[in-house]
This record gives sequence, C-alpha cells and structure tokens, in this order.
Amino acid sequence: MSVTRNDFKVLSERRYERKALHRGYSDRTLHVDLGTRTVEERPVSADTKKRFVGGKGYGLRLLWDSVKPTTRWNDPENAIVIAMGPICGNVNYPGSGKSLVVSISPQTGVPIDSNVGGYFGPYLKFSGFDALELRGKSDREVILFIDGNESLVQVLEAPASGLEKDTHLLAEQLTHAFAANPDELQQVSVVSSGAAAEHTWIGLLNFSLYDRRRKGIRVKQAGRGGIGTVFRDKRVKALVVRYKGIEQDNNAAADPAAVQRIGLKLHREIIVNDDKQCKMRKQGTAHLMEVMNDYDLLPVKNHKYGQDPSGPELASWVWEKLFSQNLPDGCWFGCTMACAHAVDQFLLETGPYKGQKVCVDGPEYETAAGCGSNLAVWDPHGILEINFYCDTYGIDTISFGTIAGFLMECWELGILNKERTGGIEMEWGDWKAACELMHAMARGDAFGVLTGKGVKFLASHFAKEFGADPQLMKDIALHGKGLEQSQYVAKESLAQQGGYYLTNKGPQHDEAWLIFMDMVNNRIPTFEKKAEALHYFPMFRTWFGLQGLCKLPWNDVEPSDNAKHAEPNKVPEHVANYIALYTAITGESLDWDGLIRQSERVYNFQRAFNVRMGKGKREDDKPPYRAMGPITAAEYESRAERYDKALREKAGIDPAGKAVDEKVKLLRKFRTEQYESLIDAVFKRRGWTNDGCPTPEHLADIGMDLPEVIEVVKARISGKA
Repeated sequence: MSVTRNDFKVLSERRYERKALHRGYSDRTLHVDLGTRTVEERPVSADTKKRFVGGKGYGLRLLWDSVKPTTRWNDPENAIVIAMGPICGNVNYPGSGKSLVVSISPQTGVPIDSNVGGYFGPYLKFSGFDALELRGKSDREVILFIDGNESLVQVLEAPASGLEKDTHLLAEQLTHAFAANPDELQQVSVVSSGAAAEHTWIGLLNFSLYDRRRKGIRVKQAGRGGIGTVFRDKRVKALVVRYKGIEQDNNAAADPAAVQRIGLKLHREIIVNDDKQCKMRKQGTAHLMEVMNDYDLLPVKNHKYGQDPSGPELASWVWEKLFSQNLPDGCWFGCTMACAHAVDQFLLETGPYKGQKVCVDGPEYETAAGCGSNLAVWDPHGILEINFYCDTYGIDTISFGTIAGFLMECWELGILNKERTGGIEMEWGDWKAACELMHAMARGDAFGVLTGKGVKFLASHFAKEFGADPQLMKDIALHGKGLEQSQYVAKESLAQQGGYYLTNKGPQHDEAWLIFMDMVNNRIPTFEKKAEALHYFPMFRTWFGLQGLCKLPWNDVEPSDNAKHAEPNKVPEHVANYIALYTAITGESLDWDGLIRQSERVYNFQRAFNVRMGKGKREDDKPPYRAMGPITAAEYESRAERYDKALREKAGIDPAGKAVDEKVKLLRKFRTEQYESLIDAVFKRRGWTNDGCPTPEHLADIGMDLPEVIEVVKARISGKA
C-alpha cells in the first residue's frame, strides 16, 4: 500500500540554518524529545570535540548527560544517539560511511554501541549535524523527518493505518513517500525496525540505502544490544532523512587533494589484491566459513564443536554462486571493497511472506555461522530465510543464532518439549523450527516473548521453572553481561576469550580478534603479550567508531608486502593511511600514539560509564565455561588428543589412566586459573584496578579526568558505590 507525504500529520517542526561543514564537523548536534516533541540544536564545545572526537565518543557523552545511574532501558531519559565522526561521509576512502548508535541496552543495562552502514548517517551529517539524540517517549507512533536541503526537522504522526510493520516494506514505503520525486529515491534514507523488536530485547535498527541497480531498498544493521527494542518502546516508527548534493568534498577537508590521493592508493590496492586475498568483492565476510571450519573455530551445535564434515556445504564458493555479482555492493558511495552482498529473487518458504520473492542482504559470516553451523543447519536456503526474517522483523542475527543454539541444546537435553515451546520442535538442523521461533517473536507469542529476552534470562528461567541444572545452564548460555557471544569458537585461544569478555559492552568481535595471532601463529605466548594485544587492538578498533569508518578495508585487504613488517597483524601501512586521512580532513596532526590516545580516552570513559551504572566489575568480565573449554565428556573426547596434550604440557598433569570426567574437571580448573591471570595482566595494562575500574591517575594521564568521571571512579574504589 502506498502512502504520500500528505498522509503524515505535522505534530511539531523546526527550521534551522544549515551551515557548511568545516574540516569534517558541523560542531552542532540535534536533540529531539519525543515526549514533548521539542526539537533543538546544541553546539559542540571545543573540549568535547577534543576529548570525544566524534561518532561513538559523542554518542557516549550525550548518553551520559541524558541518563542517571538508576536509568533503565525503558525509562524515558534513556536516549538513542546516532553520531558520525569527522571522516564519515567522504567518498574517496573506502569504508567511510559508518555511523555509531548508542543507548542503554535492554540486555546488559549498560551502554551498547553498534556500528552501521547505509546512507542515514552521512546524510544526517551533511544536513548539518554531528549527532542526533532521541529521548523521551511518544504517546503515539511518530516519524522524525529531517530534510537537509530545506533545513527542516519535523515530528510527524504516523497514519493510523496503511504503514507496514516490517522493514523490507516500511522502508520502501517511506522512501517513496519522502523522495522529492521518483528520480531522487537515492536521496532518502530510513531507519526502522520490525515487528519482533516490539516483543524481544534483541531488536535491531535497519539503516536503508536505495539500490538503483536493483530498484529497491537495501538495509544495513545496527544489530547488537537491543537498540531497536528501545526505538520501538519510544514509539518511533521510523527516522527519515533526505539530502541531495553528494560531492567529492562534502566534508570540507583541510586538504581535499590529499584525501583523494590517499583514497586512490587504497582503491588500487583493493582492485589488485582482493581476488588474491579475501575476495571481499565476490564473497564478503562469508569468505571466512571454510577457514574457520579448517581451523576448528566454526561454531557447531551451540559452540560444542569447532568443526564439522558438513562445513564445505556452507563454504565461501557456495555463497559466491548465490550472491548477485558485478553490482556496486558498497553501503556508501566510493567503497570499492563492495562487500555488502545480496541474494536476489529469493523465494520464501515460511511465515507471512511465504511464496514471495525478496532480496536478502547477506549473509555475513556471523549470520552464516550463527544461524547455520551453530544450529547444525547446513542448507544455505535455510540460512537465507532466517537472515531475511531477522532483518525485516528487526532481530539481531548474532543474538538469535546464539539463542536458537542454546534452545536446541536444551531440547536435546530434555529440558524443553513441545508443551514448553508452544509446539515448536527445536531439533538440531531444523531451520524451519528456527524460523517459526522468529515468527513467534514477531507475533508476540508467549514462547517468542520468553526466548526474546536472551540466553542470560533463559538460563536462570529454565533452572528455576523447569528444574534444569543451574551450573550447566550457566555454562552453556553463551553471553557476557547479558549480550550473546558472536560466532567464533574461543576455547583454544585465551587471548580471544579476553577479546570477547574483557570488553565494555559484551562479547562482540569488534574489539579484538586474536585467534590467529594467539592460537595459530603463537605470536602472543605470554600473559604480558596477550595483555598488550588486548590493550592495543581494542583501542585501535575503537578509533574506527570515533571517525565513522568501517574496519574491513584495514585488514581484509592488505598491501602485498605486509608480511615484511615486524607486526603484520597491525597492517602498519594502512594505519599510516588512516593517520594521513585524519590529518587531511581535519587539519589536525596525528601520530600512532595520538591515535591510540584518542581511543583510550573514550574507551575508559565507557568503562567509567559502566561503573556509574553499577557494573564494570571483574565478575562482569568472566565467560561462561563453554567459551573456555569442554563441558561434557563428549566434547572432551571429540578432541581428546588436544585436551590430553594441554593437560600434560600446559597444566603439568599426566592424563594417563584418568577418567574423562576427571580430566574435564582438571582442565576446567587450569583454564579458569589461566583466565584469572589474564584478567590481572589486562587490567594492569589498561590502568585499571584489580576489580576493573579505571584509576583517577590513569584518567588524568590520558586526558579523561572530567570531574564527573573522577567522582564515579573514586566512589567505586573507595567502596561507596
């Protein structure tokens, strides 16, 4: 059903003066209170700009100012902040279209940040704002419309009927309704969620882009932590931005010629090297599937195992054949990495859209692994159907895959049955059962609502209500702080366990992916070296979120001679590119240490934010044991040679003659002790107390000694908080 701009009633509006950007910044943020429908602009102070840089930094700063220590995710003062950095939006350097979305998570109770592509962030920036803050709650369904060319912001009432619920239809409707004419559909971007975000804690936000070649909407996801749930709780139907006028230098760079020169260098490198390396332009991140299976790192059956003989059925070449090829699959203009692949004319077999042909965005590796091998689903069609419904219903595919794997294991253990699941038979490999679980979430059915609360909640609930073994539930529920773990098996890499769980927001792979450095190449054998890696890589990767950058062009294509460097994992030539790009856009000088320091300030601010919210403790940073080692005798025996060797050579215990259950306990004791030693080393390197709180001295040293931050950490250290 079509709608027009005239179908939306204006509840409030504000006209503003759109000032030209200067060196990547507008130095202004947009604030909307959905309860009062007030819209205001606020300046960004020089101090905020220096300490927080942009993107994730601005998001966390604005969120801190909006909430109280007692704020929960569904309180009106909880904000959703979408923020861009100074590099965001340039069309010369691949991977420069990212926004960061920040909110208090329904799953963790602390700030979640999620990196997302699509056109909304850059269009919002060029409309005149470095960030958008939404707070308060509306008493009716609303749409926020930002017209960057007319310098107009409107809060609109959504029509009582006629608007779709799910993204693949809603974003299409709104793009056509708000485009100035049919030739300018690409100038509109929509942020929306879907039906399941209203009933679960794992709701995501979809950021749209109009694909001219496909003549339809594509979406990228701010997936983690339930931000889409917050969005729908505030009764926001969608955000819409319109902007026309993308040019070579919308950022008004200090040295636009240098920006072009640096970008051309990487464009050439991608064209020459990509087919020889990761084949991102043909396979995207799905190129990792057989690599992970070969190295025993692919999640199988809720991370019980890391490998399966059926692995090749989901290998990269399978996805390459399914993806439409030779299309401009970037999620922002000028990205020759073009890794945002899709499967066109996909025929759905389940749910409300059964029998319809749709475009499926993906799968990325995390979806193919989490909703495929992790569920023992080896049918690409099944994964694509799960992928589509997760996106359009507004469900995080990573959390969904981990939740469904947990449920299937509980079904196998006899903890679940048809009576308890509302008739859904959660058998390993049954992708239609996984889809039915999603449909139940979207409908708001009892079991869908229950499971949509995540594995942390379910582990406790199943122990209390169904008599499940509490320790077993805790061991196999893969989450940290309430956020489901993403899809790499971390059992054999202590450093990767830290990369997942010694994080601020929970076990998400965007902080440190150290499996190959640690497990395969043995580059970080000591606790000190692991701690150094767990300092450097989270800080370096944080920088992408400050600037509005995608990390994939950093290390998914490399210079041909990258191996010559002493630390090839850092891809030093690309780090130099980023430093030069930052200077070319902002006019500010930067070196390697300065880059890390920018990130360190924001990273420590986020940790202090967790402390302020009553979290950020050592206990919050410990993994479930499934992420560390074998829980069952079957798991141990599947890799008996490896685990016996670990006992013998690392723990100094002779496994000969010992029963499997005893060996499981001995290995668990050793690995748990090793992880505690890792925490000690990492917290020391990061300048934190042994309980994980940044010290006032460290905050002063890095330039994050704001009085309100110092007050929070002093209260924790003194025992008053």
